[in-house]
Amino acid sequence: LSQFDPDNTGYISTEKFRTLLQRHGSELDPHKLEVLLALADSNSEGRICYQDFVNLMSNKRSNSFRQAILQGNRRLCSKALLEETGLSLSQRLIRHVAYETLPREIDRKWYYDSYTCCPPPWFMITITLVAFFLYNGVVLDRFVLQVSHPLYLKNALLYHPQLRAQAWRYLTYIFMHAGIEHLGLNVVLQLLVGVPLEMVHGAARISFVYVAGVVAGSLAVSVADMRAPVVGSSGGVYALVSAHLANIVMNWSGMKCQFKLLRMAVALICMSFEFGRAVWLRFHPSAYPPCPHPSFMAHLGGVMVGITLGVVILRNYEQRLQDQTLWWIFLSIYVIFVLFAIFWNIFAYSLLDLKLPPPP
Repeated sequence: LSQFDPDNTGYISTEKFRTLLQRHGSELDPHKLEVLLALADSNSEGRICYQDFVNLMSNKRSNSFRQAILQGNRRLCSKALLEETGLSLSQRLIRHVAYETLPREIDRKWYYDSYTCCPPPWFMITITLVAFFLYNGVVLDRFVLQVSHPLYLKNALLYHPQLRAQAWRYLTYIFMHAGIEHLGLNVVLQLLVGVPLEMVHGAARISFVYVAGVVAGSLAVSVADMRAPVVGSSGGVYALVSAHLANIVMNWSGMKCQFKLLRMAVALICMSFEFGRAVWLRFHPSAYPPCPHPSFMAHLGGVMVGITLGVVILRNYEQRLQDQTLWWIFLSIYVIFVLFAIFWNIFAYSLLDLKLPPPP
C-alpha cells in the first residue's frame, strides 16, 4: 500500500488501482475481479478507498462500495453467470436461486461467490416440519393424512376470540390447520418460496417478514373479523410470497428467471384460489357449530406486510436496513397498527358487546 499511497491517505488513484488489477488479476476470483473493475470504472473521483478493496476480499461490502457500483456504469468484462458451463449440481442450484431472487447481475455473482450454505435455510424448514408434525401428530393423534378433523379447534395453539388474552395464540396459530389441503398448500409455498429467499437474504430477514406477517394476520382478524378463530400459516406465507412477487414486478427488466410471467401467473392463481376458498368457507355454515370457520383476514394481513416491510427488506441485497428511510416509515406504520390492535383487543370487544362463539 505504501508504494501506491505514499501519503498514507487510505486512497489510491484509479489508474494505479487498475495497474494493480492487471498485475495481480489472475490471482483473484474472476467474479470479484469483475466487481473491482466495475468499481474502478464507476468511480468519478479518480481514487479508490483501500478499505473497499479489503472489504471486497473479505466478503464485505460497505455503503460507499455499493453506492459506487449503483452510480457507475456497471460494465462487466466477462459473460453472465447464467452462461457459465461445467458447474456441479450444487453450483447450478445456487446459480438458479440467484436468478430467482436477485435482479442485478453484479449481486448474483456476488451471492454466487459468497454463499457457503452455512448456516443452511433452517428457519423455513423448521417452521414447516413443526407445523406438519404438530398437526398430524398432536391434533390427529396419528401420523397419517386426513382431509379435516374437528379437533383442530381443541388445542392451546390456535387463535380464538374468547381466548385472545392468551397472547401466545397470536403467533402459535400457524402450527394448526383446518385440513390437510390447507396444510399442504402452505407447506408447498413455504418451501418453494421461503427456502430460496432465506438462502439469499438470511434467516434474520426472512424470519422477520414471516413473523411480522403472522402477527399482522391474527391482529387483523381480531380487528376486522372479531367473531372468528384463526389457524394456518397463511399470514406468514402470504407475506413472503407477496414480497417476492412485488420485488419481481418492481425489477421486471432485471429479473432473469425463466418463464417469470407464467410462474407469476401460476403463483397468483394458486394464492387467489386458496384465498377464495378461505372466504367461501368463512361464510359457509360451520361443520362444527357454534364455532365458525377460520377467518380469511390473516391472508390480507400477510399481504399488507409483504408489500410494505417485505418489499423493502428483499429489494436491496445485503444493504443495511437502518440506512433506508422507507424501512423506518413502514416499520413505524406497522408498530402503530400493532399498538392500535392491542388497544382494540383490550377495549373494543367489551364496548361493542359482541356475542362471541364459546371457547372450544
